[in-house]
Parts: sequence; C-alpha cells; structure tokens
Amino acid sequence: MNIPAPRPFVASVLSAIFAASSAFAQSAVEPLNRTVLPIAEPEPPTYTELDVRNTQPPPRFEVKAPESAPNVIIILIDDLGFGATSAFGGPIPTPTLDGLAKSGLRYNNFHTTALCSPTRVALKSGRNHHTANAGSIMETSTAYPGNTGAIPNRVAPLAEMLRLNGYSTGAFGKWHETAAWETSVSGPFDRWPIRQGFDKFYGFIGGETDQWSPLIFDGVKRINPPHSEDYHFTADMTDQAINWMKAQQSLTPDKPFFMYFATGAVHAPHHVPREWIARFHGKFDEGWDAVREATYERQKQQGLIPANTKLPPRPADIKAWDDLSGDEKKLFARQAEVFAGFVAHTDHHIGRLVGAVEEIGETKNTLIFYIAGDNGTSAEGGMVGMFNEMTYFNGVQETVEDLLPLIDKWGSAETFPHMSAGWAVAFDSPFKWTKQVASDFGGTRNGMVVHWPGGIKQGGGLRTQFGHVIDVAPTVLEAATLPEPTVVNGTPQAPIEGTSLLYTFDDASAAERHTTQYFEIFGNRAIYRDGWFARTVHYAPWDTGERKPLDSDVWELYHVKEDFSLANDLAARYPDKLEDLKAFFVSEAAKYHVFPIDDRLIERTNPALAGRPDLIGDRRSLTLYEGMDGMLENTFINVKNRSKSITAEIEIPEGGASGALIVQGSRYGGWSLHMREGRPAYEYNFLGLERFVVESPTALPAGKATVTLVFDYDGGGMGKGGMATLYVDGDKVAEGRVGRTQPNVFSADETADVGLDNQTPVALGIGYGPEETKFGGKIHKVTIEVE
Repeated sequence: MNIPAPRPFVASVLSAIFAASSAFAQSAVEPLNRTVLPIAEPEPPTYTELDVRNTQPPPRFEVKAPESAPNVIIILIDDLGFGATSAFGGPIPTPTLDGLAKSGLRYNNFHTTALCSPTRVALKSGRNHHTANAGSIMETSTAYPGNTGAIPNRVAPLAEMLRLNGYSTGAFGKWHETAAWETSVSGPFDRWPIRQGFDKFYGFIGGETDQWSPLIFDGVKRINPPHSEDYHFTADMTDQAINWMKAQQSLTPDKPFFMYFATGAVHAPHHVPREWIARFHGKFDEGWDAVREATYERQKQQGLIPANTKLPPRPADIKAWDDLSGDEKKLFARQAEVFAGFVAHTDHHIGRLVGAVEEIGETKNTLIFYIAGDNGTSAEGGMVGMFNEMTYFNGVQETVEDLLPLIDKWGSAETFPHMSAGWAVAFDSPFKWTKQVASDFGGTRNGMVVHWPGGIKQGGGLRTQFGHVIDVAPTVLEAATLPEPTVVNGTPQAPIEGTSLLYTFDDASAAERHTTQYFEIFGNRAIYRDGWFARTVHYAPWDTGERKPLDSDVWELYHVKEDFSLANDLAARYPDKLEDLKAFFVSEAAKYHVFPIDDRLIERTNPALAGRPDLIGDRRSLTLYEGMDGMLENTFINVKNRSKSITAEIEIPEGGASGALIVQGSRYGGWSLHMREGRPAYEYNFLGLERFVVESPTALPAGKATVTLVFDYDGGGMGKGGMATLYVDGDKVAEGRVGRTQPNVFSADETADVGLDNQTPVALGIGYGPEETKFGGKIHKVTIEVE
C-alpha cells in the first residue's frame, strides 16, 4: 500500500505537534524530585493549532512508585509483651508469626515507647514520640511542647510520603493518634487517618473499643458494625483489609500498596470467642511464676536470648503464685486463658491476611513487619484484674470476691475485662516490668518479625542489633528506593530520627547503627548509649495514687551487651559512667521536648487540669438535637463531679413511645434519660457495679411534654453522690438518691447519643443497640446545663 507523503503544511503541523509532545514527554520522564512532596507537575505544552484533529495530546503525567518498590504491610498488635508468643519462646501458640519468622527474620532487640499513642505516632513518622507531640496517650495530652497531642505538619507520616510517591494506602483497626478535642463532627480532621496519608480507614479512633460492639469509622463517617451472633471486630477488620487489598491489586496491579493493620487486640477489654478460650483451659494452672520461668528457659534453649541471661525477680508488689489462695488461683488462671485465647485468635486472623497476600501472588513482593506489641503486656489490671477496665481509670478497686462469680463469663460481652498484673510480668519474660515502664525492656522490648522473600536473601535468622519503632519508616523508604522528603505539602520537615534496619537484612553481624535512644513515659525514663543503659523506675503501672518527687528517683546502670534482661545493676561499680549517662539523658530530653516531665496519669484525663484544649471549654450549657449521636466523651460537656439539669422537649405519638432520650456511656458505666414503657426515667450506672434508678410511676399521654432531670451533687470531692429529681412539665414525678458517681471517665469509646443508645446499653430494659433503643416519638431538643 502506497501512502502519499504529507503536504508541506501538514508536515510542519505534525512536526510542531511531535516537538511539543516530545518536550512534555521528556520533562515527564526526567528523574523526579521526590524530596519535595507532592511532586510538581511539568509545565504543559502550549498549542497554537485551531483544530484538535491536527494535534495530539501530551502524555499523561502520573507519579508512580519506583519500579522495584514493594508492597508494605505493618502489623501492630496491642499490649503484647516479648515473652508471650511462641515465636519468642512464650507459651501462646502463634503459628502465623512463627511461619513468617521461619522464612523471615526475628528481631530480639527491637523497642517501642512503652505506651500506645506514642509508639504508633513514632512508628508511622520515623521521629521520636515527643518530636511528634505524642509524649503520652492522646487523652492525657497537655499544653507543653512534646505532649500536646497534636501531630505537627513538620512531622509528615510515612503513609503520606508513600501516597505522594504513588502508593495506595489503607489503615485498619486501632488509630489512637488524633487529639482528643478533634474527634467530633466539627473536626478538624487533619489528624484523622484519611488526612494522615491513608486513602482508606476502617477502624476505631480511640485507645480501645468493645470487640463485640465497637465504635467504627469508615473514613470519618461512623458506621454500625454488622449484626451477627459471631461478630468480632478483629474478624471484621481483617475482612475489610483483605477486601481492600484484593480490590486495589485487581484494579491497579502495577501500583504498590501500603497497609497499616493495627488490631485492638490484645488491649483490654479481653474479648474473645468462647471456643478460643476453651483451647487453653488448664494451661495456666501452674501459675505465673512457673510460666515465666518456663518461658525464660525456652528462650535460652532456642537461642532467642543469650545463654548467660538472668531472670530478674518479679516486682515486690506481685505475690508469689504459691502464696495465693485457691480462689485467687482459679480466677487468675481463667484470666490468662482468656488472654491467651485472645492472642491466638488474633494471630489466626492475621494468618488470613497473610494467606490473602499469597492468594493474589504478592508474597515475594510484600515487605511485612509483624510487631508483637506496641509496648509490653499491660499490668493495668492491678493485683486481681478487673471485670470492667473502667474501674482502673476511676480509682475503684475490684476484689476477688467481686470477680469470682463472673469467671464463666470472662471475655464475653457481659464483661469488659483485664487480667491481673502477675500475668503481665510473666508474659514479658525475661524482663521485670511491663507496659508504661519505659525504663525497663519489659515495657519497651517487643518481638518483631520481618518477612520479605524478594528482599531478604536468607530467612530464618535472628537479628540482635538495637532497633526502635522510629527505624521502621526509614527502612520502608530505603526498601522502596525513596529519599527522605525535605518538604511535604509545603511544610519543611523535621528530619527523620530513626535509622533504617535494611543493613541488617542480609548481615546478622553488621555493626549496630542505632546507638543512642532516650525513653520516657509519665516519669519512667532511661537512656541507651553504645550498649549501656541508665534508668530510673519512677512508678509501677498499678500505682494510681500520688507520685513520689521526680528528683528523688534513684538511677540504675546496666551494660546491656552483657546483661540482656537488666538483672545486674552496676551503678555502684561505675558511678562516673552513670553520671555521664544521666547528663546525656538531660541533653536528649531537652533536645526532644521531653521536659518538663509530667508524671500525672489519671489527673491528666481532665482537660482543665492538663491544660489542653477542650471543645466545650467553659460553656455551662449545651443544646442538642435529634440525630446527634456518636459524641465521644472528650468532645461532650463534662457532667462529672457537679450538679446538672437535663431538659428534653419531646412529642409522644398516639399509643405512647419508649426508648432513649439522651445517654452517655455504656453498660460498664454512664447515665441515661429515657422512656421505658412510656414512663420517663433516669438511670445512673456506676461502672456496671451498681445502678440507681428514678422513674415516673405513670406513662405520659400523647402530645408534647418536657421531661427534666435535676441532679444535685453532694460536693465535697470527686465521685460523690447526689439527689436525682425527675419532672414532667414542671411537676415533680419521682426522686431518688444516686449513691456514688464516676469521677474521671465513663468510657474510652462509647458515646453520648440523642434519641438512641449506640453500642452497649447504659440502662436496663430499653433494648440493645441503636435500633432497639431508638425513641419512638419526636425529640425537638435536649438541653444540658451544669454548675
């Protein structure tokens, strides 16, 4: 076929077209400047042609990840210590973690911050927790730099770096990185997952949730979980993560994904299906001392810890198992069975996720970090454990006599449980302390497995170099051949403070690169430098009373290169070394905004005492409307420790109406103004331990009505009682005494709701969940006023 040569005019037009698109294409293929994010688009070509038919469009400009960039999954378990999992010598089988370790790498010298929010923020930013203003959990933030709870723009998260470099990003499970006053419908949403680099978020925003009835957000929209008898949040979030990953890879197979998979497990409440608990019946009858020692021996035999490691004595407050009564042993053994079932159940669902990666053929190209704990095992259950974890935050001590009748319900939807502290010490073997103790490896050292068949030459090894959660982000960047950005979204960045661990992947004997690291949580503080460790234990996690003066703390010294478990205090032998390290801690603490140290815990849950912003502020009145539900405690008017009135203007249809008018809290503590069989009533639920009910003897007729509850607080301190009086259209219809009230916290994540009761019910007899508790009439408005 003969094709005639183009006429001169056409040829000149074609030449101009090709020149323009060539210039644009050339600019598009030049090396991208990935240090400034988002990556700038090239200047578009200029066209002078009148008719589009005489032109060709320029090639599309699209930011793609480097060709060799792997998928990345970070799996983070909550409140799980070094000595719990079978992968690190513990008594609880974790076949998924074991399997990844067999073909990947175990890290036995990897550290967290000893607390939830600080670890999470540090993990996903590559900066120290105080650099990111996360010196404590979000609910105890203060006004001081390093502790404000507001992640600054100069600390861009890893997810945003990857998203702007061509990754799809998804977060599933626990968040706990949003400032407490920024969790309402008013936002701002800058520190919610979808504005911290994630395209997709499915999970809960606070520090814990009821695993049977969770408070779930999809993006920023609160949703009700699926209703089924076998529902559990870990299974649900795993389904969501698998579905997202498969869809992403189906639609864009050449685009890598970054997934953050952070379970609410195994943080309290220890909620787990009964059949998983049954697997461990009788497995912990020997007690925490024997379990701890057996774990320690296995760890030595398996080479997970040095052969010369000593087992430090348990903390003095923890009783020897042999000194416990029969009832104590029976109760505590069941608590451990439930915890172990929770761990195993969690690892099972992570196995489903890992299996899905294999199913879509992405195992070789997926870099997986499985971090077995964001801190050590939690000892916040105190000496006997708790059927309701909220008792811890309200200074109420439960007893064995209280708990023993609930033993067969432990872990079910009828409990919100936590285990006794003796088990936390056992599951942190071979260390002495637990979560919150940032000055002991029992609080900070967590087992980690890294799995990447395409990037690790030989699996099955053990890595002993010092590592920290701030090392994960730079490791991912290096693995993806991405530079550390200097500017993100127009803000110059604080340098990443972690050190990539990639150098350890193929060299078990590589010289340690992360050689210094400070630790501090609520006054428990330490410094690591070149194999030496100086520390002071300021308080124990079960101590909720007044702290001793910070300047009275006694410092200890350890040579961790020879003393894996911190069993041999060398302070008396090397006083000059100790003083040198103490001075170094002071310089690091000043550098990273650790000072001034605030060792208060429960008090800081009160915004007024902590000095942080409060959404309601000094307002004494709040007017609410039907449809306003899902209001978290930190964004609602504070009715605790004061008198209040609640006025509901309602309309009752013919035939009457029942349901919630306004509630706050959960079945484990809160208050409810509602209609029960047409009768207005007020119920104060004290931590699920005691209920106080004031109820009208008669039902209200159809029509408009004003229902008012006046609570006159006794005063004289926190957590006192008072008189509750119920009025209808100004007439007193009932009154009664509320014997005691919750002084500090109603719930970690259950909410205040108008016209229904989300999640678990505060009051008895009005239903369960938003459908059953929905008010059958009309609510015009509800006004709360406090003194």
